[in-house]
Amino acid sequence: MHKNQLQGNPPRVTVIGAGIAGMTAAIELASKGISVDVYEKNDSPGGRGRLFRQDGFNFDMGPSWYWMPEVFENFFNKHGEKLDHYFKLIRLDPSYRIFFANDIIDSPADVKGVYEIFEKIEPGSSQFLRAFLAQSKIKYEAGMNDFVRRPALSIFEFAEWRLMKNLFKLDLFKSIERLIDHNIRDERLRAWLKFPVLFLGAKPSQTPALYSLMNYADFELGTWYPEGGMWKLFDAFYQLALKRGVRFHFNEEVLSINVNDSLATSLKTKNGNNEFDYLIGAADYHHIDTVLLPEGFQQYSDIYWSKRKLAPSALIFYLGIKGRLKDLLHHNLFFDEEFEQHAVDIYDKKVWPAKPLFYVSVTSRSDDSVAPEGHENVFILIPLATGIADDDTQREELLNMVLKRIENKTGCRLAEDIVFRRDYCLRDFVNDYHSFQGNAYGLSNTLDQTAILKPSVKHNKIRNLYFAGQLTHPGPGLPPSLISGETAANLVLKKILRGSH
Repeated sequence: MHKNQLQGNPPRVTVIGAGIAGMTAAIELASKGISVDVYEKNDSPGGRGRLFRQDGFNFDMGPSWYWMPEVFENFFNKHGEKLDHYFKLIRLDPSYRIFFANDIIDSPADVKGVYEIFEKIEPGSSQFLRAFLAQSKIKYEAGMNDFVRRPALSIFEFAEWRLMKNLFKLDLFKSIERLIDHNIRDERLRAWLKFPVLFLGAKPSQTPALYSLMNYADFELGTWYPEGGMWKLFDAFYQLALKRGVRFHFNEEVLSINVNDSLATSLKTKNGNNEFDYLIGAADYHHIDTVLLPEGFQQYSDIYWSKRKLAPSALIFYLGIKGRLKDLLHHNLFFDEEFEQHAVDIYDKKVWPAKPLFYVSVTSRSDDSVAPEGHENVFILIPLATGIADDDTQREELLNMVLKRIENKTGCRLAEDIVFRRDYCLRDFVNDYHSFQGNAYGLSNTLDQTAILKPSVKHNKIRNLYFAGQLTHPGPGLPPSLISGETAANLVLKKILRGSH
């Protein structure tokens, strides 16, 4: 669709939410000459990827892993832009460090180094890993280039021969845990291969082996970092949206959506009613569905929502540290306790974890610009169950625990050198994003929540309302959220070309 295909006044599209899904949808539509307004509750773009600065420290508030770089590059190329005009991308080597109970493994950027480590720890395992990654590549190409790019409105979308042929190769009905444990004996190597599944928000035993595509993204495509911080990626989307004429309304929370004759007609903010022809909800799906829409237009029942399997929430600490932390890398995974017990606490018992695994990011190890000279900015993330009561005492106890474990593993006495601290947990996710049960990532990518089994990208009662973001297809993570924004925009464009709602 070209701009000159639009007749008369351009259609008006409103997007709720200025995260990566919302900005992607806005760019797609505005690039076709459509009038686009984005309403954002918070004071800056990026959604969970916002930046905050304090005392000379820069902290990315949410996403910290830059994987699948071609997804972002292809999007900008499609719109006549080069992403490297916005920031410099650096490949990290090692990609990350894993602390086990009695060992440390640095994940090499070169996959040959990964094979060598596997073979050294478990002779013969590198042969399996080569075959595993070859299959992971097939899954990645079929999944990212086809499967996740279908809107998943009907099972018949997946019935064509080309995709059906690939579906049998995707291991949808086998768990990734079964695939790995059947072939690898060493618990460290098992944990290493299962680690990327943590991005998908489910136990490895409940995650389809399809998602070994994440291992291909890890070992073959690499772990990258945008110089200046992850917020540079979100700012690039924002700058491109402005270039295309998108209008942003920050600090303007949507209070309600007006519906007339099965059409959403306007939304209400503190500044009044704002009319549109089409609406894309790229904020929290559950909040839009159960709070913003009028009674009688809820897409899914409260019972439906209560049965959704959510990816974890998180307890995050942003710490400014005096001194340098030479025994920590940019990305650090502390797998020095039992993964299974932490998973039980998150998914089964739904309690605060007793001995959690956790993640530490120190971007100042790669980038001097994000912290004052002689200091480090430290981001600690502990996965938690959703829907549990936030508790300041528990926050404090977990911080003390993880700081002690970091000290035991590295000798770094962070507790003595903290010059700035901020916490972020369940109630903050709810307050800032209306996040359903305080989730941090969206819905778990389990088999019964895949494709058409996720909340639909299209509202079935309101003809001009579409959804994007981590609670709809294809799911959690930055690349899937971007793709969901493209999908929603494309569905709107098809409607516009047909001249109907």
